[in-house]
This record gives sequence, C-alpha cells and structure tokens, in this order.
Amino acid sequence: MAKGEKTKTGRVLHDPIRDKLVPIHPLDLGKIRTVDDLVRSMGRTAFTARQVGDAADVLEAMARDKDCFVVLTLSGAMTVAKMGLLFTDLIDSGIVGAIVSTGALMAHGLVEAAGHSHYRYDPKMDDRELFLAGYNRVYDSIEPEVNLDLVESIADRIFEAWDADITVSSRRVLERVGDYLIKHSRGRGILKSARERGVPVYIPAFTDSELGIDLALHNRWRKQQGMELLRFDPYEDFEHFAGHMLQHKRLGIFTVGGGVPRNWSQQFGVYTELLIRHNLAEPETLKRYHYGLRICPEPVHWGGLSGSTYSEAVSWGKFVPPEEGGKFAEVYEDATVALPLVVGAVLERIGYTGKKKPKRRG
Repeated sequence: MAKGEKTKTGRVLHDPIRDKLVPIHPLDLGKIRTVDDLVRSMGRTAFTARQVGDAADVLEAMARDKDCFVVLTLSGAMTVAKMGLLFTDLIDSGIVGAIVSTGALMAHGLVEAAGHSHYRYDPKMDDRELFLAGYNRVYDSIEPEVNLDLVESIADRIFEAWDADITVSSRRVLERVGDYLIKHSRGRGILKSARERGVPVYIPAFTDSELGIDLALHNRWRKQQGMELLRFDPYEDFEHFAGHMLQHKRLGIFTVGGGVPRNWSQQFGVYTELLIRHNLAEPETLKRYHYGLRICPEPVHWGGLSGSTYSEAVSWGKFVPPEEGGKFAEVYEDATVALPLVVGAVLERIGYTGKKKPKRRG
C-alpha cells in the first residue's frame, strides 16, 4: 500500500486511489433498464446488495467456463414459492448439468408441472381448520391434499410398470416422471426439462418425501398381492453422481438453501480423496469444486451445516481454496428475493431468451 506522511497521532494516512481500492457507487434507478443493470449496480453498493452482485459474477463465471460442470442443489419450499421456472431456465439455458434436491421440492414441482396450483394462505383459517379441509400449509401458501393425491397417482403408474429386476433409485424414478410429463404435460417444469436435456436429478433423502411415501405404499400393496417388492438402493444414486462428476475437468456448485442436498453434493470431494487414500483410485481422481455460490439466510453462528461457509468447506477438502483459483459467493438472503435477481442477470449476460434450447447433454 502507498503510505502517506505520519500524523501527530501516529497514524499514516493512505491514499485509497494509490492503494487501488475499489470505489462504491450510488444506485441510480434512472440508469436502470434491465435486471442485469440493476444487479450490476447493486454489486457496486454495499451489504446484501453487493452480495447479490458478487453472486451473479460467480454464476456467470461458472456459466462461461466450458470446462465447468455445474451442480444445482435445492432445499426449502422453492417450488411452492413459485421459483420452479427459474430452475427450469437454468436447465434449458445449459448452465446446470445436475440437480440434487429434497424430495418435497420435486413433488411440489411435479404438482405445478402437471397443471395444478398452489394458493395463498388465508390467516383467518387456523391450522386445525386447514387440516380438516385438506389444506396443507407451507408458511404463507397452501398445498391442497388433492394435489398430493395427483402425485401419488402418477407415482403409482410409474411403480406399477416397474420391472422388479431393476433396482429403484431416485434418479431413475425422476427420469420416468420426466417421461410422463413430456407425454402428458404441455407446461414447463424442472423434471420435464431435466429429462429433455439429459440432466440427472437426485434426491438423497428419498424416503423424506411424498414420492418416498408413495413407493412405501406401493410395496405394501405388492406384498398384499403376493408380488415381488421393488428394491431401493441409494448407492445407485451415489455412484452415478460420482461417476458423472469424475468426467469433468472443473466443478461448480450453486446451492439454494442447504440441508442434505448441499452436503451430499459437497462430500464428493471427500469421497475422491478417500478412494485415493484407500488405494481404490489413482491420484488424478481427486476432485474439488472450483466455484461455489450459496443463497441461504442461515447465519454461521448457529453452528448448523446450512450456515457453514465455503472457507470452512475448504478445510474438509471439498473446495479449491481462493489462493489456488477458487471463486465463491454467499448471499445471506431469502432465496425468493435474491434468486430471481441473480439468475435473471446471468441469463441476460449469456443471451438466453428462453427460445433457444441447448443440445442434450451426454
């Protein structure tokens, strides 16, 4: 840093321009014409607005890096909150190559893709009344029980046609759901686009979902009928994900929320290191994420994993440190606020309009 003269109080005052500090600027709405204009201007301000601007820069870097394979991890009620088409755009634009999600998020997204709606919660109704009416409350929104009956009917069609010799995994189930939507749905949706683009979708905690319950119910029915039960193996997902990731030179992760999807995806780096340590793989197998973007309001000081920083994850061998080229951004904000800004800005930057569809992934 360029030092100035020493003052009488002992301080040596520096010149910020000579020290090449980056100035911040007022957000001038008169100069804003697009989502990207707004996000770039936010990035030149402070606090959470700056985090949003930095997040868009990291996601853009992932999107433009031709050697980078991007994993999207999802938790929270994002499809009930009507964020589903943002994830569909991330698939259709070619940015996202794999998705790891909670089962509830995919089930609620299936409701939407099949043409059914979620509704605003009326505070005049208490939760007991909602239960008796078959209205499941998700914070300030309603998922009618009849919607979940629709999910069950779709799952039943899939499981009834399942060959008992084929092991069930979340990825295989969701591929067949995607096939169903391609055939029967005219609207857009995460699983429909994922199937069309060859993007695998995994639910690590499959039994913690409507779809997992549906499989349990179906197997009860099979047992009652004296039929062979369907076998579910979570390691089929685990190894398929690992094999997919090992094919790529660089990796990026875009996390909305946290929970099992985030950690299941991040532990891939730990898995490759352990394979090498146990002489089950060659040293060049070692893989870590080069890019990371997280949108989650969970603070660090509660001690929960969803609040853990990327710098913490570096210590576990999950990420390439910044000193070696790692690029990370973390936005401590409700995803329904930050996500449309970040995704909208980056889609504008890469020229995605929703009309041009990329080629199916390998």
